[in-house]
Order: sequence, then C-alpha cells, then structure tokens
Amino acid sequence: MDEIEVVAAIYRALDERDFEALQDLLDPSVVITQDAALPWGGRFVGHDGFGRFGELLTGTIDSTVAIETLFMAEGEVYQVGRTRGVVRATGTSFDLPEVHRWTIRNGRAVQAHFAIDTEAMLTALAIGTAI
Repeated sequence: MDEIEVVAAIYRALDERDFEALQDLLDPSVVITQDAALPWGGRFVGHDGFGRFGELLTGTIDSTVAIETLFMAEGEVYQVGRTRGVVRATGTSFDLPEVHRWTIRNGRAVQAHFAIDTEAMLTALAIGTAI
C-alpha cells in the first residue's frame, strides 16, 4: 500500500471498529496530537495512547468523519473533511471542518495531528446549541 492507501485503510478500520487492523496500521510508537484545549486533546503515544485518545473522544462526542479528500504534500498525507455528530452530555449537534495530517513510514502511521475548528467545538461543548 502507498501512504494514501494506508491512511484510507486506517479510516476504514476506525469506521468498522476493526482494532486488529488498527494495530497493524499504527506503529507501536505512534504519536497522536490534537489541541490540548479540547477534552480529548493533548499528546498520546503508542497503541495504548491511541486507545486513550479514542476513549476520551468517544466519551465526549459521538462523531463521524466525512472525508472530502486525501492527498500527499511534503511527504505527509492530509485528510480534509468534516466532523459531524453530537455532544454526549447535551445532545448538541455539530458539523465542523477538520484536517488530519498523517506521517506514514514502512506502511504504518508513526504520527498524526488532528485539527478542527477548536473554538467552535468548545462553544458546542459549553453552550449546548447546534453549530
């Protein structure tokens, strides 16, 4: 698989909750980052870190990623799309732009940074109104 195919496979595995496939697609030392202002944000390392990131994320929001495009730039794979879902505590819906940047080496993700409209997400989390 080329780098874009690896990232596409990661999203398929996430959608299918295929954790065995994820183990094969994520390097054991993978580093995941997202804005620390978010309840699930920060820096997470390894398979356990990825699992913790997922627990924090899915414990706070129920969301899906709608991929608009995947492309290579400067040796990394970029996924551009939207994250849509609801805040679990309030039922507030959201539909926000997002960009994920993946670094792939030897057929595995070694690093990923997830970026969303943080201010809009924090608003949805705090005020309980659809955005």
